[in-house]
Amino acid sequence: MDAREVINLIRDQQIQAVDLRFCDLPGLWQHFTISAGDLDEDSFMEGFGFDGSSIRGFQQIQESDMILIPDPSTCFEDPFSKVRTLILICNIADPITQEPYSRDPRYITQKAEKYLVSTGIGDTAYFGPEPEFFVLDDVRFGQSYNHGYYYVDSVEGFWNSGREENPNLGYKPRYKEGYFPVPPMDTLQDMRTEMMLALQDADIQVEVHHHEVATAGQCEIDMRFDSLVNMGDKLLKFKYIIKNVARRYDKTVTLMPKPIFMDNGSGMHVHQSLWKNGRNVFYGPGTYADLSQEAVYYIGGLLKHAAAVLAFGAPTTNSYRRLVPGYEAPVNLIYSMRNRSACVRIPTYSSSEKAKRVEFRPPDPSANGYLAFAAMLMAGLDGIQNKIMPPDPMDKDLYDLPPEDMADVESVPGSLEQALDALEADHDFLLKGDVFTPDVIETWLNYKREREVDAMRLRPHPYEFALYFDI
Repeated sequence: MDAREVINLIRDQQIQAVDLRFCDLPGLWQHFTISAGDLDEDSFMEGFGFDGSSIRGFQQIQESDMILIPDPSTCFEDPFSKVRTLILICNIADPITQEPYSRDPRYITQKAEKYLVSTGIGDTAYFGPEPEFFVLDDVRFGQSYNHGYYYVDSVEGFWNSGREENPNLGYKPRYKEGYFPVPPMDTLQDMRTEMMLALQDADIQVEVHHHEVATAGQCEIDMRFDSLVNMGDKLLKFKYIIKNVARRYDKTVTLMPKPIFMDNGSGMHVHQSLWKNGRNVFYGPGTYADLSQEAVYYIGGLLKHAAAVLAFGAPTTNSYRRLVPGYEAPVNLIYSMRNRSACVRIPTYSSSEKAKRVEFRPPDPSANGYLAFAAMLMAGLDGIQNKIMPPDPMDKDLYDLPPEDMADVESVPGSLEQALDALEADHDFLLKGDVFTPDVIETWLNYKREREVDAMRLRPHPYEFALYFDI
């Protein structure tokens, strides 16, 4: 849609409110709402002012004024508001210069798309994330000077198999056995279907939904691939919709990577491919996994820069509770057709040119999709430009490799601190085409180190009392 069509839609559908949305630097949707009557065609040029100093990772107090510029092509009706409300995703600009804001995550993704075209390697990057999440019935946590705790619960949790539930019907997925059971063991079938329908109503095509491996309501809903900016928009819509559908059931959704101890965490495997003039750049029939040489170099770039990319793709301290061996975690910096512990997997469900893609598995759904997808693309393009060869593919069970063979296999970072250090040392590939700027890199490093890494390091952990209290 263009601006005039949006105004006509508001009139014809009797829309009463317009919700203006944008993404903060860590990756949460922010918004404010105006009366539908206050939106006119000029609004799509002049924008709406807001205080940027109150948004995480944005402006200082002395330069707080910013404006939101609605993108008319993003409009959709909010399925959860009582009053008919149209949602518009916005870009952020400086009110004086009218220049796009360098720390606007959506703008970074837009620049990444333009940079791809400028390289001549391709004209479209397709991304297809697979976000996993937990649906819980009870969540409590607290942190103060003299206490720190969390408590999560789910009617599906196997730890509740002996609880008095008047009656307890016994359908609780055993630990690491939650993959694909039918109802009544899968208690969330109807909820996920409702999520799927709500996503489709918001113009997000869903390919499949199912229960995931972990007990306690772990789920996955896969979106059909789309171009880079569109998929960044869709991931935010996805999170908004699944959380609000769960709220209708008096349940809550978390995209936290590892909320349950000793069971699988939630990842977000990201399928990606490059296209040029309607042809898949990654397709090379007759080779290993039918990969073109460009695809192999792209993988080389992903693996070489993986540690730095994960500063955006696995951006929380909790992310590295998931990235440990033994829980299908993709911790090994190699590629493979079938090995799910490899960081890059080549899906083999179809031999079609259209289906040829690479799947980068370490990211998780706590990521800001705009930043994570852009960083992956830039790493892959750097691989193609510099002809970076990855290690030879490995289709063995890496958990059973002898120590002398595993010594040659590098791993992902073991902590957010290590990933941030890697980003600080290796980010020149992100600066190409002014896609990421030094200001964005510096702000991200400072924010994550001060607000998350140091904040965790300073606090006693509850388990430390079990280990050390009686010393």
